[in-house]
Amino acid sequence: MGVGGQERRPALRVYATGGTIASRRDAATGAVAAVADVGELLGRVPGLAGVADLSLESVATVNGWNVTPALMLDLARRVDAGLADPTIAGAVVTHGTDTAEETALLLDLLVGSSKPVVLAVALRHLDDIGSDGPRNLLDAARVAVAPGARDRGALLVANETIHAARHVTKVHTTNPAAFASPGVGPAGSVDGGTVRFHHPPPLRQRIDAERIEPAVFLFKPCVGDDDRPLRWALEAGYRGIVVEGSGAGNVPSGVVPGIAAALAAGVPVVLCSRCVAGPLAATYGGGGAAGGGHDLARLGVIPAHGLTAQKARVKLMVALGACGSVDRVRALFDAT
Repeated sequence: MGVGGQERRPALRVYATGGTIASRRDAATGAVAAVADVGELLGRVPGLAGVADLSLESVATVNGWNVTPALMLDLARRVDAGLADPTIAGAVVTHGTDTAEETALLLDLLVGSSKPVVLAVALRHLDDIGSDGPRNLLDAARVAVAPGARDRGALLVANETIHAARHVTKVHTTNPAAFASPGVGPAGSVDGGTVRFHHPPPLRQRIDAERIEPAVFLFKPCVGDDDRPLRWALEAGYRGIVVEGSGAGNVPSGVVPGIAAALAAGVPVVLCSRCVAGPLAATYGGGGAAGGGHDLARLGVIPAHGLTAQKARVKLMVALGACGSVDRVRALFDAT
């Protein structure tokens, strides 16, 4: 109990990185940029004081597309250290929407605590009449102190909806309902301030990595493409490759020699699909079906097991930071 018999509020640490949730419009140019500090942002949400006692940590002030692997790793280390404090109940991270799903997955994989880590985002800046950031931040805090949020890894809250880091992706450029979890649906909701989870906590994978490998090349082959981008990536020294195939995991036949060359050089190649839902299938191959999933599986590509291309890239960065061999990387992806 707190002073005077009042219930003591849980303590949350808020990590600010910028994004639209902390952006304002320049009156002279009309351009919008992340310029608001975390104190100003929190001042827009007076209801936060009734949810938790907050401590603030400014990590960066950038919009989502300028987040870097180094920044994501620094954030993960800060969150991990903060949650080791027994007085802290959970973490809230303010972040830009463009890359929030990538940062969420990296936090999910690297943060060791079972305490909640919740990303708060916005599609409309602070000067917009329909700014959604203050409500999303309030809802993120509510989720972060909810008992049911423990052991769920990183979560993202937007538009009164809770998404798991592994499944969430941005599906609309500007709508406040921009985030979805294709194939599985949201993890929960925040209705009138009440946090509800729709499913029990999933099995969570954590990877023990002191570093991540940023040199991971993402290639999305389209009709008629060949392997020149992959040959270039190998010459440029990339340590891992993600290929976003079509359908159930197929690529134009001209891409296959580059994939084979990468694998022969000990560079892991992770395969995912450009489809928003559905598994990979090692079905097609040979003859007129050269480059199909059957051919790629025989070569030794590593299936991404439902991760989007951008998330597969993040996980491969983490996996390569934890180990070097293709077999170990495969084991980490298969353990999803």
